[in-house]
Amino acid sequence: MNRRRFMRALGAAASALALPRSWAQAAPLLSNGRLVVVFLRGAYDGLSATVPYADPDYARHRPSIAIPAPDGGADAALRLDATFALHPALAPLLPLWQERRLAFLPCAGSPDPTRSHFEAQVQWEIGMPGRSNAPRGWLNALAGLGGGGRGPVAIGVGESNPKILSGPAKVRLIPRGNAAAREGVLANERARQALLDLYSGSDAMAQAFRQGADSRITSAQALMSEMQSADNGAAAAAGLLLDARHLGTLMRDNRRLRLGFLSAGGWDTHANQGAAAGLLANNLRNLGLALAQLRRDFAEPGDLVAVVSEFGRTAAENGTRGTDHGHGNTLWLMGARVAGGRWHGDWTGLSAGNLHDGRDLPVHHDFRSVFAQLLAAGFGLREEQIQDLFPGARFDPKLAGLVRAA
Repeated sequence: MNRRRFMRALGAAASALALPRSWAQAAPLLSNGRLVVVFLRGAYDGLSATVPYADPDYARHRPSIAIPAPDGGADAALRLDATFALHPALAPLLPLWQERRLAFLPCAGSPDPTRSHFEAQVQWEIGMPGRSNAPRGWLNALAGLGGGGRGPVAIGVGESNPKILSGPAKVRLIPRGNAAAREGVLANERARQALLDLYSGSDAMAQAFRQGADSRITSAQALMSEMQSADNGAAAAAGLLLDARHLGTLMRDNRRLRLGFLSAGGWDTHANQGAAAGLLANNLRNLGLALAQLRRDFAEPGDLVAVVSEFGRTAAENGTRGTDHGHGNTLWLMGARVAGGRWHGDWTGLSAGNLHDGRDLPVHHDFRSVFAQLLAAGFGLREEQIQDLFPGARFDPKLAGLVRAA
């Protein structure tokens, strides 16, 4: 599509959303809300999370691991509409769906066909399908658009250096789980003072160390207080829920932090995946609890949460009652501006002729277009800014109503 036709299509869609002729109306960047990205590393099985129970090919493809259709007993999926149902382990999400704060796209992803976890994750995190590297992650580039001098606007919880947050813009990084509430060697006054003396100069390394030390101590103290209050004497749920709680605490305490990142591994279910119970169900249960927590912490009108994975899994189970690397997948969106209580985009079913390479869900909607919609309508980014973040992103008219404008 040439630029003139592209801009005409863009203008028509914008008019339908009461926006001017661009991706979105002009607005103070990142001032209208907060964005949290949750990355499920290992390629989670969207066909078990959002169960296409009405498709007769679903049960045929998965004789051992299909989730029972709604009204099929205690382990049955939870009906969302006439096409899809929710895995029973994701029951905490059902109220959000009913409140129209939760939506999903069943066939989204990267158009690049790689089945390599490493390659696909890098492409997602730099926002460039087909590329193997870039000097920045797209969330870092977005943080750079949000301003600089007064400290970071982005925070990552769990990973030491996620690619999506790498780059020139300053970001705040917090360890995973209980380690986030520990001050480490800096808790010892003598050790802390010795290190501060060592890095007392005015050079860039010394300044960076002192800033990091102050951040670690402040974060640990805030999180320890929050954990003691929230746990009420009980052990916290493991993994993603705890990280989600930490993220909410830190972004609530520092209103300058507008961008958040969480990740969770363990989704590469090649064997013994399970159905309503088992390995995947346990992971989905933790995910559901974490998303419910994020909804409580990010409930302001402009807040948006996106849940993504590098690719999906095969439509059919394999010989070890698991699933292999696929292509398209379910992408989740949550927030007050999301057109929730429904799924968006195309769904063409699980018949062999409609599958990518005869085995996977297709990618009907490029993840770059999805995030372009989020950032345009929700955060006021202009077309040229979106192209800087996601080179080659195209307006997808089938997603025009996905997010309401600020």
